[in-house]
Amino acid sequence: MDTGSGLVERPRLWPVFLSCAAAFVTIVAFSLVAAAVVRSLYPDLPDQAALEGLPGLLAGTLASSAAFVLTALIASGGAAPGALPGALRLVPGRETGGTLLLAVIGMLALGQVLDSLTVLAGLAEHGNMVMIRRALAQAAGPDLFLAVLIVGLIAGSAEEIFFRGYVQTRLVQRLPRSVAVIATSVCFGAFHLDWLHSLLALILGLYLGWIVELTGSTLPAIVCHVVNNALFTLVTSSWNSVGGLELNVALATAGAVVFVATVAGLRRTQSVPVEGAWLTSVAQRVRQRLRR
Repeated sequence: MDTGSGLVERPRLWPVFLSCAAAFVTIVAFSLVAAAVVRSLYPDLPDQAALEGLPGLLAGTLASSAAFVLTALIASGGAAPGALPGALRLVPGRETGGTLLLAVIGMLALGQVLDSLTVLAGLAEHGNMVMIRRALAQAAGPDLFLAVLIVGLIAGSAEEIFFRGYVQTRLVQRLPRSVAVIATSVCFGAFHLDWLHSLLALILGLYLGWIVELTGSTLPAIVCHVVNNALFTLVTSSWNSVGGLELNVALATAGAVVFVATVAGLRRTQSVPVEGAWLTSVAQRVRQRLRR
């Protein structure tokens, strides 16, 4: 917003957190509708089997994804239709093909480290990830394709559009980038409603948020999230989880080495930090005023 003094007014913080609350309420409402649809489509199955199985997982994922995208669009309503992709940073940034490849490898490596550490800590059978794995284990053939489409493509894109595209973009216009990334990741984790799943999501969110600020675009984070979710779905449907002490120690170690290497590579390829959109606008306006 132009204040009339030649500078751009930074957005307030409260609408961002109000939007998070609105997204949560919308998810609850849409999930109730999704549950009712699942029960009507599978009347012969017990409610628990229908809602905690693959149909319930896919319906709930669609419901939450729709809620995230709808909330992001409504909360960004002040932007002109043509400016909406830019307002959510859904436009190419400074990433290259090599940067995108490194970002995806880093995401997969970090995910493997977290999965292996969960097994090593004896927490593999705790939290709602157990229910998700059991539901995905039922996927095969067309159902597996549908699961990859919904859990991978739709859910991965929707969550990034809301959290990194809307929430983090607004926070970074008001707060230091590191604080905005942390705050967004905390919100991202909290939405998973389970302490273990929330902790894992928070850590992954920190990486995704860093990727967005490194490249200046939400698109690389979307690609990372989609690839990670899609591979998780495919692997889980075939092998569930990887057990064994020695194997997980090796996987965690290898994943950590790969992750550190990819982060170092990303830092070298993207050495110049990307400022928030409002800082760019301010700099441009200051230069224009100095030329007068």
